Amino acid sequence: MGLTHDYDDIPGTTVFDAERSRQGYHLNMFCMSLMTPEARAAFRADEAKYLDDYPMSPAQRQAVLDRQWNEMLRLGGNIYYTSKLGACDGLSFQQLAAKMTGSTQQEYAEMMINGGRSVEGNRSKSDVKIG
Repeated sequence: MGLTHDYDDIPGTTVFDAERSRQGYHLNMFCMSLMTPEARAAFRADEAKYLDDYPMSPAQRQAVLDRQWNEMLRLGGNIYYTSKLGACDGLSFQQLAAKMTGSTQQEYAEMMINGGRSVEGNRSKSDVKIG
């Protein structure tokens, strides 16, 4: 990612912008391919071979194989597309979000019921007011 943006300074947040969209095109197309039962079966049968059809970067490919959810987003994955991979693994969106925050599904659900993540310490890495 070459450009820097004010929103790059928000802890724990990866913004899916035009630059990430371009970077993650093949990763996202792979994820979208998992919408059919036939594709999911082929992927489950041989993940590495299935990924050969998508010219992702080595880092993107490894993030998929290792199920590094946050890394996929950092490398251009869109959460709505990468959730297709999570669903292929039998994960609900809530389970996937919990994994991405390092919590259990129950902890994540309770956090969301209680209003979500606190803004304290999550506004800016440099304490510079954004906006």
